[in-house]
Amino acid sequence: MKRDLDLARCILRIIEETPTARGWIDVVIDGHSDAEISYHVKLLAHEGLIEATDLSSSDGFTWKPTSLTWAGHEFISAAKDESRWAKAKEIVVKKGGALSFEVLKAVLIELMKKAVL
Repeated sequence: MKRDLDLARCILRIIEETPTARGWIDVVIDGHSDAEISYHVKLLAHEGLIEATDLSSSDGFTWKPTSLTWAGHEFISAAKDESRWAKAKEIVVKKGGALSFEVLKAVLIELMKKAVL
């Protein structure tokens, strides 16, 4: 399965917008399967942007988010603005870099700093 940074961003936004919950957050996004969403939840958890639980069993692959981490809050704060998000992805691709969360976050934060100064 391919990594989709726009889907990952959408998942982060949903988690952020969900009131404090006890337990798992059910993420449903039109056009994306439960397997795609679970895969991206797992990636976000391994990247340290969210807390999540692996509920996989012999019935299938399932990961459910529970909350954002501090790093997740920082990332989504920097990635909220549509034009900044598009520009950051463009810069990273233009420089020939892979769109890793860490590189993308650094570019987003740099663009955010420039907008403030």
